[in-house]
Amino acid sequence: MTMTLDRAAQPAVVLRPARLSLTPKTTLAGQLDGAWWPRSRDLGAELPALAAALEEPWGRITRVSVNPGRWPVVPRTVAVDGRVLHVGWFTEQDPDKLILLSYTVGRWDLLVIPPETEPAAAARLMAAAAIPGSVLAAGVLMANEVVIGRGIRDARRREAAWEDEGGACMSTFGEPFGRSALPLSANGWR
Repeated sequence: MTMTLDRAAQPAVVLRPARLSLTPKTTLAGQLDGAWWPRSRDLGAELPALAAALEEPWGRITRVSVNPGRWPVVPRTVAVDGRVLHVGWFTEQDPDKLILLSYTVGRWDLLVIPPETEPAAAARLMAAAAIPGSVLAAGVLMANEVVIGRGIRDARRREAAWEDEGGACMSTFGEPFGRSALPLSANGWR
């Protein structure tokens, strides 16, 4: 038995728009041309939306290079709008960076924000990667965000401790003062 498939009758794959932040066109050259926040670590599923989103501002992307340390599977090719996008990998490449190439237009480097990143952290990273002329590399931006995120978590923890203790003052050693340890104010209230 022979079966014929009518391609027009098959449902089209719906691409969710790529989450991108690109540097504005300027004469200032920086380390990065923007940031990309994929929704998963499935490179084969994520690249078509990225290539489609970049076609208008940058032209047709023909090759992509990644570090395989961040992607469980790196396909050799990915189908994008009836054409083939070639994917390569290099362990020497910054693991937080994606390199996009076009035969006719050039090269672009994007910071890759891990899919599991919290939205607030991703927004900070996308803004930082899109600063024209920035000399910060992808790895440096990710390391900075780790420090910033730790500071935010510590501040939230301290605020929660403050609220749990009824707003008690803390000593320099992290132990709460009792109200009797506070000096009297001019009106005699503590």
